[in-house]
Amino acid sequence: MELRQLRSLVTLAESGFSVSRAAQQLHLVQPAVSQHLRLLEEALGTPLFLRHGKRLVGLTEAGDKVLGHARSMLAEVANIVAVGRDHVEEARGVLRIGTTHTQARYVLPPVLLEFKRAYPEVEVQIHQGTPAQLVEMALADRVDLAVCTEAVGDHAALVTLPSYRWNRCLITPPGHPLLERRPISLGALCEYPIITYVFGFTGRTSLSQTFAKVGLHPRVVLSAADADVIKTYVRSGMGIGIIADLAFHPEHDQDLERRDLSHLFPWEVTRLAYPRGKYVRRFQQRFIDLFQQEADRIGRGGGAGATVSRRADL
Repeated sequence: MELRQLRSLVTLAESGFSVSRAAQQLHLVQPAVSQHLRLLEEALGTPLFLRHGKRLVGLTEAGDKVLGHARSMLAEVANIVAVGRDHVEEARGVLRIGTTHTQARYVLPPVLLEFKRAYPEVEVQIHQGTPAQLVEMALADRVDLAVCTEAVGDHAALVTLPSYRWNRCLITPPGHPLLERRPISLGALCEYPIITYVFGFTGRTSLSQTFAKVGLHPRVVLSAADADVIKTYVRSGMGIGIIADLAFHPEHDQDLERRDLSHLFPWEVTRLAYPRGKYVRRFQQRFIDLFQQEADRIGRGGGAGATVSRRADL
């Protein structure tokens, strides 16, 4: 049994059991991956794959157990390699950050500018996705660190660092009649078409649950993962917008009116996460420290609430 065979097994599972896609991911020819899988089965003496004709369609019970151990072994190998690189190439490498649009657009820029001053030779890669996708990326070692609000707090296999709290605001064109309501209520919001985030992004789930708990049914006419897209359609007059408060910039959004909605909706917590047991390289730890400093600044600004305890969820 060899590491390359285990790597082919893990990549196959992550590629939907397509040998051709797994070969592309591994930069190998398809027959080489097929040979790795066959030799692994022969070495273990038991079938690992469910087959439909010649196609691999899933894992046997034994295969599923082997997959879990294979992932653990490859993660430990990656840790060993990272330790070596930290001592030979401390200031060089690749930092892979998985995040949502909101974090990439409104939170990360000052963090990455400061990071690049400290580590100019480290390549930074930003991988965007839904919070659920970011969790999968982190667990599969496709990103080093995941930054998002939803999903990461529910996984025992991740170390999660709470960073800052935030809430929502209403945005409308100037002179909108809803701006005259004091205070703005959930019922008042339901009187107008709403533009907000899609499910799974930026607290949309808890927003919808808040309306449902009091028996209200908001008329959401457009959903997007991008706050800038939401602003565009609010400006067009399609509806009122509900966005993360940190996504509103008074200087850039002077043509929009903002009202705080933190009295209506629960506070959300953005977290930074990475796999439990992962060796964190020095430059990765530097990014974590800079991100938490930015979270402190956001908290002191008042618009996004307060920072939260720095204790990792253990």
